[in-house]
Amino acid sequence: MLEIIDLSVSIDNKILLENINIKIPQGENHILFGPNGSGKTSLLMSIIGFPQYKVISGKIIFNGNDITNLSIDERARLGIGIVYQNPPGIKGLMLNNFVNKLEEKYGTKLYSYVDKLKMNELIDRELNINFSGGEKKKSEILQILTQNPDFIMLDEPEAGVDVENINLIGNILKEFLDRKKIKNRKKSSFIITHTGYILDYLSADKGYILINGKIVCEGNPYRIFELIKEKGFKECQLCKL
Repeated sequence: MLEIIDLSVSIDNKILLENINIKIPQGENHILFGPNGSGKTSLLMSIIGFPQYKVISGKIIFNGNDITNLSIDERARLGIGIVYQNPPGIKGLMLNNFVNKLEEKYGTKLYSYVDKLKMNELIDRELNINFSGGEKKKSEILQILTQNPDFIMLDEPEAGVDVENINLIGNILKEFLDRKKIKNRKKSSFIITHTGYILDYLSADKGYILINGKIVCEGNPYRIFELIKEKGFKECQLCKL
């Protein structure tokens, strides 16, 4: 579904990512590990197409189409979605109006998800304004459920979320990623995680470690995570797992 070929990216002439190669087949969940500042979020921002992330070399292929030079909205229309770690607030946009408009446009029964995510107390508030970390995350999940993309990227879905809400979000994401679309096309995902809690809910097919903008190893995500917990990232830099 997604193939990244020899991708190098910069911001303001500073190299952030170098020669990234990743292939995510249909129906698979891949996990990205790495220390703070290693370029994990930059990789997701490059895949979704934020213009400040300049592609120096390489390609991003989605469902057989070269999307390297497409805009964010064009990529979203092709079926790529993202859940941000720190989504912005939008003053003046009430969550209930937002949900009503989306239901009207897409026909998605969003209020059933509002109930599942226990967001009824948020429905009369401005979108993400003065929301807690867990409330913002639930708001992001609600929006991605509406978009219903084939490929979803999650930037630390557990960040700022308490145990109860991790359980809610984890189960809904599992249900969402297990859905089959027309012609039995399965959804895929690419997930950044520090805590590994999301692995309690989603089956992961492959893991990567990104350090200083480079993939230093890839393989079994559960084994990789156990070794990170045991030895830390410095050891990963020295040894191909």
